Amino acid sequence: MRLFSQAQFLRAVGHSRDLPPPELPEIAFAGRSNVGKSSAINALLGRRSLARTSKTPGRTQTINFYRLGEFAHLVDLPGYGFARVSKALRAQWGELVGGYLRSRASLVGVVVVMDARHPLTPLDQQLLGWLEGHRILVLLSKSDKLSRSEQASALAHVQRSLGAVPGAPQAMLFSSETRHGVDPLRGLLEAWLSESKPASEQAAEIKMPPVKGM
Repeated sequence: MRLFSQAQFLRAVGHSRDLPPPELPEIAFAGRSNVGKSSAINALLGRRSLARTSKTPGRTQTINFYRLGEFAHLVDLPGYGFARVSKALRAQWGELVGGYLRSRASLVGVVVVMDARHPLTPLDQQLLGWLEGHRILVLLSKSDKLSRSEQASALAHVQRSLGAVPGAPQAMLFSSETRHGVDPLRGLLEAWLSESKPASEQAAEIKMPPVKGM
């Protein structure tokens, strides 16, 4: 917890030219709009509202950087799959996020947040394919909305499906309401950061096709 308790907002980036220098290892959070990504980040950091939450999908339109002391950055990527914005804005988001994921030398892993009740949507699966070569954790948010048997079933289904994804991403149940999964998530991300070797250095050149619906 000590690492994440040091989190401070650094900057919001709307254009790739404004990205901070890739001097520290970074972990990015990605997910569909209104899937609970910002709430998951706040729970991880032990804060109520450092990452802004909203019931309005598509609220996050920039890449938001949070500094974890002098050691790392946590990066909140814009939500994808929200239809009620212009095609031009979706294209801008896709270009911004795609450029970040494709070329960010300091990126050590990506947490893909999915609703435990509706995991692995077509857009989720497309993003997983887009992230081939990166270290990935699938975080099944809002797990408190499911019974224990439903949670077990959802996790097993996702784990089976992820077995066919290159690199075999991990999956974890999570609830920002009950804080279930918070400590295991912190432990895993601290392990990622302790390795301090960007996933981009471990993978071959990553070809990133356009993502529909960003």
